[in-house]
Amino acid sequence: MANFGFESTADDVLEGKDLSGKTALVTGGYSGLGLETARAMAVKGAHVILSGRDATKLSAAADEIATATGAKVDTLVCDLASLASVRSATDEANRRFDKIDLLINNAGVMACPLDRTADGFEMQFGTNHLGHFLFTNRLVPLLEKGDHPRIVNLSSRGHHFDGVHFDDPNYDSREYEKWTAYGQSKTANVLFSVGLEQRLSDRGIHAYAVHPGGIQTNLGRHMTEDDMKWMMDRIRKNSEQSGAPAQGFKTIPQGAATSCWAATADELEGAGGLYCEDCHVADQSDDNPSGGVRSYAIDPGNADRLWSLSEELVGESFAY
Repeated sequence: MANFGFESTADDVLEGKDLSGKTALVTGGYSGLGLETARAMAVKGAHVILSGRDATKLSAAADEIATATGAKVDTLVCDLASLASVRSATDEANRRFDKIDLLINNAGVMACPLDRTADGFEMQFGTNHLGHFLFTNRLVPLLEKGDHPRIVNLSSRGHHFDGVHFDDPNYDSREYEKWTAYGQSKTANVLFSVGLEQRLSDRGIHAYAVHPGGIQTNLGRHMTEDDMKWMMDRIRKNSEQSGAPAQGFKTIPQGAATSCWAATADELEGAGGLYCEDCHVADQSDDNPSGGVRSYAIDPGNADRLWSLSEELVGESFAY
């Protein structure tokens, strides 16, 4: 078992891997972590499908990866903040592609001002969770045709900020706060991984949630100087409280490592519903400020409750 950690890169964890014959679909695939994850997998021979809402940026990223790696790269236009777009994209994917082996649900929005998706959901919960919930479930027929298929949902240590408010996930009646809203959506990403594992593991499909680390990408485009100062103060205080050295930010290649590890690590074969950070399975902890997964984020009852709520909100049921 390789000894990967905070400083490992996507290329490090994929060293020695052969992804020839594998198809990897990456949402948010034209920038940041998604682009790096796709590039690293393409280097190892994967057929890569980049998904995102901007066709021009998708095309440019696909050309960039194909030129650099010689890999086959396809694109799939999808706006996760629109259920109609998700349905259209997944219908197209089921027509165009033969299978999906690795689904990397990487796209997301963080700490934005109060905004609504096309369907009226709070933007972070609607994009980060509900969009991916519908997208993933509608792609299960392709995953079932995959070879040892895996689903990787990008969560965050931000899930420490808040659990899911099942009675008001969309801030219809409570005061909006952008960081707890982000936390709720990231907890939902972990619970979704637990729910997928419960329902699909007997079909050979396994799901993982990952914390990529703190990385300065366009995910943070809504962050102000005050937000950055708050985040650095939080990292420092958490380090003092836990006694662990403050690790600070990762590079983009380091940030993509845990996604690539969860998608390919031999030691995860046959096991899922796990939360991973720094290229290892995290321990459950309700008080470590510098790591671990909160118990409410892996609670099977919460996962079932979120699944039912999500089906209700997207207006579609998935029985496995």
